[in-house]
Amino acid sequence: MTTAVISHFVGHRKSWEEQSRPVGLTRAVAPEKTESSQEALLSIRDLRVSFDTGSHLVPVLHGVDLDLLRGETLGVVGESGCGKSVTWMAVMRLLGNRARISGQIRLEGEDISRFDERAMTRVRGNRIAMIFQDPSSSLNPVQTIGRQLTEAIRLHQGLRGDAARAEAVRLLERVNIPSARTRLSAWPHELSGGMNQRVMIAMALAGQPELLVADEPTTALDVTIQAQILDLLQDLQKETGMGLVLISHDLGVIAQVCDRVMVMYAGRVVEQAPATALFTQPRHPYTRGLMAALPDLDGPVSRLRAIAGTVPSPTALPKGCSFAPRCQARTTLCEESRPGLLLALPEGHVNDEHTVACWEARP
Repeated sequence: MTTAVISHFVGHRKSWEEQSRPVGLTRAVAPEKTESSQEALLSIRDLRVSFDTGSHLVPVLHGVDLDLLRGETLGVVGESGCGKSVTWMAVMRLLGNRARISGQIRLEGEDISRFDERAMTRVRGNRIAMIFQDPSSSLNPVQTIGRQLTEAIRLHQGLRGDAARAEAVRLLERVNIPSARTRLSAWPHELSGGMNQRVMIAMALAGQPELLVADEPTTALDVTIQAQILDLLQDLQKETGMGLVLISHDLGVIAQVCDRVMVMYAGRVVEQAPATALFTQPRHPYTRGLMAALPDLDGPVSRLRAIAGTVPSPTALPKGCSFAPRCQARTTLCEESRPGLLLALPEGHVNDEHTVACWEARP
């Protein structure tokens, strides 16, 4: 993917606005992968999350299914509160005691959803690592960079003393931090936001993970540093072959970096597709709304188009499609019954990788 793709889908914004109803859809059920044929690094089936308030359960994730291949980059987009981060916090079992998690999570064929806490500590960092959007709040302000990084190295690699410091220097150099040995004695507040994010990436790499989840890793950074961090993540992925999940609100970043995109709304996946297909032929009305909200950089200045309405509360979801109250193309069926993910086949093509949760896919 290149910036040319970004220009392409921005240029088609007006045509998507005019297409109020998805077309060219074929009703079908996405093929299930069996254990014998499964090639996914990570496979998630019917992942559900609720939070216990003490008086009742609040469901926030409603049956997420996905497969991630080794070396693949998956982009996850959607409005705040749609379940992007919760999905991956649930995978790593980091949601706390009030979370109620169900479903199957298989890592290289091994069902880690059945692991106890002791077994999960060997998964976190070693097999799946996560970096967050605000490195300044993730790093301990009263410990040096070197102490925090060598702690991660000791935990995941068992190295101590000079060996741990040498590995820390190597990791800092790998993430392109200059004067790496000197930086070990620096405090987080002495480094820029971009440098601190590089430190967080170095800490994530300490366990040599098979899967790296980057949750809004460039949100607090300027455009130049953002590009450098994205280039670094791509280089590391090519070097190690790890899977990469990129959670972001920035559709331009997703278009530039990701192989495949998952769009979430109100705790559900509403569309999944290869990145090129999603940005050139979005099927779900919500995805089309996101595209239509992008500014047209080449055309005349005009008001931005917002998606009417608001995201429903997790405690008061509509009976049917969660997006129906905001959708201009809704029908009675949309209001009464919730669609599952259906195959979205462009006319004249066969593509079993593009799925959409919209009743317009019915025959």
